[in-house]
Amino acid sequence: MLCCRNENLRMEIEQQNIDIASLSTSPPSVTRKRPNRYSDRFIPSRESGDLVSAFSLLETPRQSKPLPWLENCSDNIVSSCVLRLSNGASPASTLSNANHSRSERDNECSEEESVMNQEDRMEASYKHILKQELFGEWSGCVENSDSFASGNLSGVDWSSQDYSNGLNSTFGEVRYWKDWKPSNNSSKKLFRFKARSKSKSGVFPTSLSLEGLLSSGVNISTPTTTTTRKVIKSPYKVLDAPNLADDFYLNLVDWSCNNILAVGLDRAVYLWNALNSKVTKLCEVSSGDAICSVSWSPRGKELAVGTRCGEVHLYDISCLKNIRTWMGHTLRVGCLSWNDRLLASGSRDHSIRVRDWKSPSNQVMELSGHSQEVCGLKWSYDDKYLASGGNDNKLLIWNPSWSLSPVSRLDQHTAAVKAIAWSPHQSGLLCSGGGTADRCIRFWNVVSGTLLKTVDTGSQVCNIAWSKNVNEFVSTHGYSQNQIIVWKYPSLSKVTTLTGHTYRVLYLAVSPDNESIVTGAGDETLRFWNVFPGTKTKADTMESKSMLSSYRTCLR
Repeated sequence: MLCCRNENLRMEIEQQNIDIASLSTSPPSVTRKRPNRYSDRFIPSRESGDLVSAFSLLETPRQSKPLPWLENCSDNIVSSCVLRLSNGASPASTLSNANHSRSERDNECSEEESVMNQEDRMEASYKHILKQELFGEWSGCVENSDSFASGNLSGVDWSSQDYSNGLNSTFGEVRYWKDWKPSNNSSKKLFRFKARSKSKSGVFPTSLSLEGLLSSGVNISTPTTTTTRKVIKSPYKVLDAPNLADDFYLNLVDWSCNNILAVGLDRAVYLWNALNSKVTKLCEVSSGDAICSVSWSPRGKELAVGTRCGEVHLYDISCLKNIRTWMGHTLRVGCLSWNDRLLASGSRDHSIRVRDWKSPSNQVMELSGHSQEVCGLKWSYDDKYLASGGNDNKLLIWNPSWSLSPVSRLDQHTAAVKAIAWSPHQSGLLCSGGGTADRCIRFWNVVSGTLLKTVDTGSQVCNIAWSKNVNEFVSTHGYSQNQIIVWKYPSLSKVTTLTGHTYRVLYLAVSPDNESIVTGAGDETLRFWNVFPGTKTKADTMESKSMLSSYRTCLR
């Protein structure tokens, strides 16, 4: 009879089409298809991976309902019962043994559940910390954070977001959030956030820490907006200057505060009025002599003229007469410089002579320090220091009211120093330029005698002049590019580079309004350029001057 019951049980199992091989050791997992993940930043996930969805595995075949007396048993118990019955065991003993095994299994499951509860608490703590670190005080606004923790952001409607005051980590821009709103779509475990009106306070939320921004790759550097000033690269006027000497050591052009340009051409000095373009011949030296330097007084009523014979003539422009003549130099006077009361002259005889041009006496202070021709000379704006440059590659700083010896000797240049200019914006700042073998502009603190900056221009430095309107300066150059460069200080970035002269740009003067410059070269032309901005924008004036670029006249 037992055999019959066993036989009936086997037949019933066969009728239910239970496939022993199809019984798995764990309940079949419910396949859950996830959308594709698209993200440029990895966010760690603590969820167990779904291999069926991740690798597109085939689903297991559906299985028929088990026997009623086995429906509350686990798969392992069913497998054990079937194997025992197949070996001839009775259903009662088989089920009792199975229940005993099930009680042991329940004890093991309780232990595993305690472990799982601990893991769940750790999981919850992890997600809380993750949201708090990423969103700070806004972490409560983020719902269904499981999708965020798993990196599932593909369902976010990015097209509807207002980034005018939000944070766009994709492009590295830092802007301001005022509030977020979670998505109302509960069918997807995704969130949306929307920015309200732009924050009036303009204060960045303190809950977004600096470490969080740096770790997320957001560029928090403030973008610097660089405004490029437009400089017209063609001269607005060109004057022919016949017989303008092509000599690096001379200074033949100067512009007065009364808008009159003085130019030395061979043996004569000519005055060009910039207001009416009238040309006047001031003087002419005797045969065998030549004009080597011209320089206006600070008030623009007197003009000093240095000659090849070593004389210095002083002219009154109102009556076009020579009012004084100083002698003392034995060779040509190539440079002149004024301050409020003193006139300094530098000569090829290596000496510098300083005179009180307002005093009727001929008292002279002689400064000796150069071993070759003095070709650069300039008083500081406070009339305290006198800087001199020579063909001996030396730059000397003098204080004649205190000593007849130089207070500083600056010898870093490797060629003749003609280009000298004091900064009108910073006291004690001096820049100087070297000749062909040097090609560098150097900046000095004359108080401490230290070198501040150096820039290699690539060409012989002939002249330097600062603008009083902005912290910029212009330099003119000779071999080999014959260019004119406008620089910003202290960045030493180039504002523009002007070309047009075919010879070395040996002469430079700045207009009274500090907006225009005039340059002279061995190509016997004087060219007028707008290079510096005015105290107020004068676009119309610049445009009208640019229309005169084709207007060319002769100086004499």
